[in-house]
Amino acid sequence: MRAGRYRTVPSAQVVIAVLLVIAMLPAGATVFAPLAFALLAIALLWPVQHRMQAFLPKYVALLVTLAVMMLALLAFGWIVTWSFGRVGGWMVSNAARFQQQYEEVRQWLEEQGIDVDVLWADNVGAASVLRAVQTVTSRLNSTFSFWLIALTYLLLGVIEVEDFESRIKGMQNPAARKLLLEGSRQTARKLRRYMWIRTIMSIATGLFVWVFTAAFGLPLAKEWGAIAFVLNYIPFIGPLVATLVPTAFALIQFDNWQSALAILLGLNVIQFTLGSYIEPRVSGNALSLSPVVVLFSVFAWGYLWGIFGAFIGVPISIALVTFCRHHPSSRWVSELLGRETETDRSGVST
Repeated sequence: MRAGRYRTVPSAQVVIAVLLVIAMLPAGATVFAPLAFALLAIALLWPVQHRMQAFLPKYVALLVTLAVMMLALLAFGWIVTWSFGRVGGWMVSNAARFQQQYEEVRQWLEEQGIDVDVLWADNVGAASVLRAVQTVTSRLNSTFSFWLIALTYLLLGVIEVEDFESRIKGMQNPAARKLLLEGSRQTARKLRRYMWIRTIMSIATGLFVWVFTAAFGLPLAKEWGAIAFVLNYIPFIGPLVATLVPTAFALIQFDNWQSALAILLGLNVIQFTLGSYIEPRVSGNALSLSPVVVLFSVFAWGYLWGIFGAFIGVPISIALVTFCRHHPSSRWVSELLGRETETDRSGVST
């Protein structure tokens, strides 16, 4: 496809359109966030659905695919609930130790001229407790709505994949047809590889954290491994939290900074080795994103859509960069933000 066949869009119009879309994203999070999750799930599940349709009726294969996805989500949710619940239960059962630590910190702060009781009275009260309860209730309601809408999108989307592909192939505009077909296929392949690599690295991280904390004698070693596995799906932020929380726990448990420092250094070695050394060599340039763009994606989408945005931010950026690579007027965006791969070069005509 020659570049001359594409109609050039003025840069000012593109910038205005992008700004309008960005402005709409926070307000439309209830609609767009479940849609983004559903599209990611379709990209992951469609090959399974397509293979099963070869020997099963379409809707039977659909039910099996959805059942597999639901089991995976339930297993993931159980790991999250079990690991964080166990840590929370330990904190409740050791409340006296936390109270002692609090008194020591309060005494030290008062020696520095800081009245903790006044700060506590000014910032914690019935109103703040009520706000916290309202926030938790709102989050639970929004989470339920999110999954209900996402599953609806997913169900309808999986049913429509083949029909949607047929409609694209029947489009009169060859440029749009090529953009949508090739962009969708390459995006789906990259998303599947991204999630596969992320899952393998998360399992490895969880196992190494479990073994290390158990060897060091830190209580709840299995739970720290499970937490590291879960949080590793959020690049940069997740591993940081999975390192700092056990370190703070070790500081309270062992009551000396040397042990906490050893835990901190050991966990950082694990995270750095797997996340910064092994994972880039396993994935190579398959994701077509620079590390700066990955970090920006986590923070930007996390700011727009909260914790879910931080989780799905990198897949969204992968999709955007991949589609930009398939049109001459936007290819500069992918060249600036990503890294071209052999698949990209073979799939894009100039």
